Amino acid sequence: MARASKKTARGRAAPRLAKVGAGELLTLLDFVRYAVSRFVEAELAFAHGTTDPVAEAAFLVSEALHLNPEQFEIFAKARVTVAEGKTILDLIHRRVTTRKPAAYLVNKIYMRGLPFYVDERVIVPRSFIGELLDSHFGSDGAAGSLIDDPTAVERVLDLCTGSGCLAILAAHHFPNAAVDAVDISKGAIEVATRNVGEYGLGDRISLYRGDLFAPLGDARYDLIITNPPYVDAEGMAALPPECRAEPKLAFDGGADGLDVVRRILREAPDHLTPDGGLICEIGRGRELVDEAFPELPLLWLDTEDSEAEVFWIAAADLG
Repeated sequence: MARASKKTARGRAAPRLAKVGAGELLTLLDFVRYAVSRFVEAELAFAHGTTDPVAEAAFLVSEALHLNPEQFEIFAKARVTVAEGKTILDLIHRRVTTRKPAAYLVNKIYMRGLPFYVDERVIVPRSFIGELLDSHFGSDGAAGSLIDDPTAVERVLDLCTGSGCLAILAAHHFPNAAVDAVDISKGAIEVATRNVGEYGLGDRISLYRGDLFAPLGDARYDLIITNPPYVDAEGMAALPPECRAEPKLAFDGGADGLDVVRRILREAPDHLTPDGGLICEIGRGRELVDEAFPELPLLWLDTEDSEAEVFWIAAADLG
């Protein structure tokens, strides 16, 4: 009887990677090219901090060699040792055969140039809010600034914090603010605790396990940031294997994707200061959100890589 072939999570036969002969791959660029070919061949999905196979290959090669991504160009033509080559090839093989996000394979992701620890207990961070903190919450009063003076912000809340990365970015951006961060997942709070500790922010960031505003009492904030679950039922059914490796709880927004967003908009007024505001990421669901909340003057914000996937609303406009 023929031996059954190994299967992937989606039921297909696991890809077989051809063996690489000694001396066939020498430089960092050689390994990146090989990885890109294998990633394209395997039809991998890229949505976890890297947007294409080249960026992901460079990320994995850099991490295998303990290089910051910004150092890749400096060493692109440098040769790797035999042992280093085996480590890189193992990562490439695992990425193709497991379909896990690259960030899980190396337990790291970068946001706004800062590294954060991640594992399967949290969604891989890829929020646009980090960029918006820089572009729309400046200190020079530039046009489009939503909060002119970051030093005047005293309290910030990060709902659905996951790995804690947005809470940490907020603590850096608002130097005088105390930051509260909430997540319903015990595992997420454990990962966030690790990241907060690694940045030495335990005295400024308080982590709470609970359902949205529930653990916060009557606390009010100058700014609430949130990247909640917002994938609808149709989207959940179509998630690629990479996303299926992440916690379902971090994606599932109910039938139309707005279950959690509705609750946040309903409860946020009780937790904002009079001059405060809410910034919320909802993916590509602007049309649905506008239809669901026609009475709200939502301001849709763009980034370098997104258009109208995040909205802002002032406390005064929430009622």
